Amino acid sequence: MSELFEGVSNVGFGSLVDPPHALPMDPDVPSGQARLAATLRVKLEPSIVDHNRRALLLLSIRDAGGRAPLAQEIFDEIAIAIVEGRLRPGDVLNSVDLARRFGTSRTPVREALAELERQGTVVIPPRRRPYIAQLTLKQIKDVYDLRASLNTLVSELIVARSPKEGIRELWRWYEALEEDVAGNKVDEYFWHNVGFRLVEARVAGNEELQKILASFGLRTLQFRHLSLSLPGRLQRSLEDHRRLLVAYDEGDAQTAVATTRSLIMLGYRAIEQSGLVPIEPPIAEEDL
Repeated sequence: MSELFEGVSNVGFGSLVDPPHALPMDPDVPSGQARLAATLRVKLEPSIVDHNRRALLLLSIRDAGGRAPLAQEIFDEIAIAIVEGRLRPGDVLNSVDLARRFGTSRTPVREALAELERQGTVVIPPRRRPYIAQLTLKQIKDVYDLRASLNTLVSELIVARSPKEGIRELWRWYEALEEDVAGNKVDEYFWHNVGFRLVEARVAGNEELQKILASFGLRTLQFRHLSLSLPGRLQRSLEDHRRLLVAYDEGDAQTAVATTRSLIMLGYRAIEQSGLVPIEPPIAEEDL
């Protein structure tokens, strides 16, 4: 197995998310809803990647906001570190160190970890420290099959509606993707890709479909970042995004749908061929 998934490190956390990524807090909104409300007011534009990745995170995950401020901050920071691969499968999370880092009791830490467990990214075994959940190819394949089906529907709806301004907005996100590829900036490309998909779903004009896509949760973002971090993936992804946007411009539903399906499933095949993820989950120590 690749070193990416070997070993268990004891993570007490350095600075995982730069302070500019924090969401503004609104003192006039009840504390449990402040972060979520601030997120919903954020204007989606490519520059958000430079200063507010937490907004992209919360907009991508259904029911991920609205906790008490400290628990939400802890959740956001750990979640982004998991998505960007700075916390890897098997890494141990020390709740005492986390409480000390955030200057809080262990209650907000437990709340954040419980939500991460609900999202499928953290395991909390009895009488043992929590750790980052392992990945399997079956989990990833199941998610990518669903994404391919739902995002092809997004493409069909965009072609049917032909929203000119919405398509121009997607081209602006594409320009940011181009800059990221030129600079070989994997994290920035990933978050611009997240924004592209959020805007694309909105442009499709089906609110229920947006909710379903957001229900895939944090694991989907983790899989997508892993795929895009593999050699050669950024350039191929960029080319496919351009092909997709040209199809939108030309009202070519067949090409748009085929390109979307290919773009997503190539992401899965890159993970499969990398050999980084086991077919079956490894045996946990507590099962021995």
